[in-house]
Amino acid sequence: MGLPELFIIAVGLSMDAFAVAICKGLSVKEAKISHSVIVGAYFGGFQALMPLIGWLLGTLFAEVSFVQNFAHWIAFILLALIGINMIRESLSKEEEECLDASFGVKAMIPLAVATSIDAMASGVSFACLDVQILPAVALIGVTTFAFSAAGLKIGRIFGARFKSHAELFGGAVLVLMGLKILLEHYGVL
Repeated sequence: MGLPELFIIAVGLSMDAFAVAICKGLSVKEAKISHSVIVGAYFGGFQALMPLIGWLLGTLFAEVSFVQNFAHWIAFILLALIGINMIRESLSKEEEECLDASFGVKAMIPLAVATSIDAMASGVSFACLDVQILPAVALIGVTTFAFSAAGLKIGRIFGARFKSHAELFGGAVLVLMGLKILLEHYGVL
């Protein structure tokens, strides 16, 4: 998997954090630069940590010949499930409650963990695809940092209009990347 594909996956994975950062922006009276840095650091840091954990778990099983034979299917299924869940959430009619305006550890860690769980599954697929993990997690972390920091400001300025669109876009990107991996394996692309 090359840098363009990794960047596309990084953008897709960062959309959950972007959407939550938009909601966080709705909850504050003033979005300071320090708030954007805090949101970006938490979300970007956890978004980089989780695929690393997933990759470590995945490498335990990647050597098994069964896993090697079906690595493309595993990557496709994991990315498709993550993407479909994001699309489902974006189309949900349920209104999410407004987030706490705090930027403290107690407020940020649960949000950072919740938005990065799907990245752990991506890390498992990275192990199956033999991706160089350090550049991948660095790219995911930096991309999420940028999207999250911008999302806070966008949420403060524009409100909730972009939240569901961000999740829909991110979900579609992940499903398409999973499909691309599968089709490349079979020589279609």
